[in-house]
Amino acid sequence: MVVGDIATGTDVLVIGAGPGGYVAAIRAAQLDLDVTLVEKEAYGGTCLNHGCIPSKALVSATDVAHEAREAEHMGVHADPAIDMAGMTAWKDEVVDQLTTGVERLCKGNGVNLVEGTAEFADENTARVAHGGEGQGSESIEFEHAVVATGSRPVELPALPFDGERILSSRHALALESVPDSLLVVGAGYIGMELATVFAKAGSDVTVVEALDQALPMYEADVTRVVTQRAKSHGVDFHFEEAAADWEEREDGVTVVTEGEDGTVSEYDATKALVAVGREPVTDTVDLDAAGVETDADGFVPTDDRARTNVDHIFAVGDVAGEPMLAHEGMKAGEVAAEVIAGEPAALDQQAIPAAVFTDPEIGTVGLTEAEAEEAGFEPVVGEMPLRASGRALTHDDTDGFVRIVADEADGFVLGAQIVSPDASELIAEVGLAIEMGATLEDLVATVHTHPTLSEAVMEAAAAALGQAIHTLNR
Repeated sequence: MVVGDIATGTDVLVIGAGPGGYVAAIRAAQLDLDVTLVEKEAYGGTCLNHGCIPSKALVSATDVAHEAREAEHMGVHADPAIDMAGMTAWKDEVVDQLTTGVERLCKGNGVNLVEGTAEFADENTARVAHGGEGQGSESIEFEHAVVATGSRPVELPALPFDGERILSSRHALALESVPDSLLVVGAGYIGMELATVFAKAGSDVTVVEALDQALPMYEADVTRVVTQRAKSHGVDFHFEEAAADWEEREDGVTVVTEGEDGTVSEYDATKALVAVGREPVTDTVDLDAAGVETDADGFVPTDDRARTNVDHIFAVGDVAGEPMLAHEGMKAGEVAAEVIAGEPAALDQQAIPAAVFTDPEIGTVGLTEAEAEEAGFEPVVGEMPLRASGRALTHDDTDGFVRIVADEADGFVLGAQIVSPDASELIAEVGLAIEMGATLEDLVATVHTHPTLSEAVMEAAAAALGQAIHTLNR
């Protein structure tokens, strides 16, 4: 029997329970608004279920095995075996704990949770189809809506995902065994993180990239450190080659690439991972029915208050475009909720950090030297090489540096680029410095614990002032 359509109303309808969506829902509920959150699959979205959290779990697990295996010169002798099925099961436990926690937090804050797929009927009504035969549907009238439908991996027409031989990142994170060989198409942050994970797990990894370097969104000296480390783990790189075709072999795949000069190459592997970017998920929500506009790439443009072109409809997270970062989506979710509640809130994109969880990690925030010059500043730059860091030496991990960019005229910190163990943690200090308008002198005057990696932030700031103690001033 089909349950008849029912109608309900809410102050705020949030479509999608990823980082942007669930944060928007919780914050709006905290501000005494009636909130309905619709999710079709799993609380926490791609980040918690198929992206940020599971990938970092595998990064941590394979790091443990690799560090033990490579520690003979430190007097540690070990030859750990990797049980990929066991590792995946542990990763799933971590994911389950967090997704259950998100659901509990939403309920605890009074958010109405609805399972199903929501699409707009008009600018004030959405229709929710509930999953499963006979589950029916409902119409929800809203005063405000927040679109947080996220993104999905881009699928190449020449290499469509089949989940068996041609993998998306989601498929790769669910593997129960380590492939003998893995071809990674794309050297962006997802491709580089997973290439490192599977190389440390024992796969013979090859990376092909259409551009001339890995992680092309970062400066060459930043990516060079990470690329060289990946090579030391056995990763083989082929740049300026685009994947053009593939064929199935008895024991895997053969992927055909084309170079810019027309050269054709073939690569055999047990499996191929395609990681060439992500695209917005908007095909399920019928934005046209609400009058919400998208750009040429399908993303939803928003202003600094997360508003779309329709004043009472907001968009947060990956669906709103770059920077496609979970923490940016969370902050945008908070801002959207506060604006809806009449609070004075806005986004400040300058101080949003980014991180890549490669080996070593990359952490960046604010402006590079070149960007500072383009913005009209006269930048001064200070750098601390990790080889001069006592803590980096005791980590046995000295590849990389901390670089601070500031305005020479007044010393205000403008940005930083960090290539280091735990760069994702170290970058927060510089993000705070930018947010609060701190100067180089403020960073230098802040006493940092010794011995720590964070001292390199202080030393880089000192170097920009010509006052470095533990590295030569230039």
